[in-house]
Amino acid sequence: MKVREKGQVTIPKDLRDRLGIGEGTAVTVVIEGDAIVIRKDPQAQTRGQALAQRMSGRGDVTMSTDEIMALTRGEPA
Repeated sequence: MKVREKGQVTIPKDLRDRLGIGEGTAVTVVIEGDAIVIRKDPQAQTRGQALAQRMSGRGDVTMSTDEIMALTRGEPA
């Protein structure tokens, strides 16, 4: 592995896959002795959590949950 001009390093795909690191995964970088350690940020939200947070409170449907469920089941109103 080599450091690129802008200080970037590519984490090999097999390591990313093994650790579940994908595009947008938050990581922390720390120095331990003479080593640089990259870890997934355990405090960071997952993509699903971030999406749920963005969508939370945005609905403007005036129907009750029972009415919505009846619609999804194709039941008469």
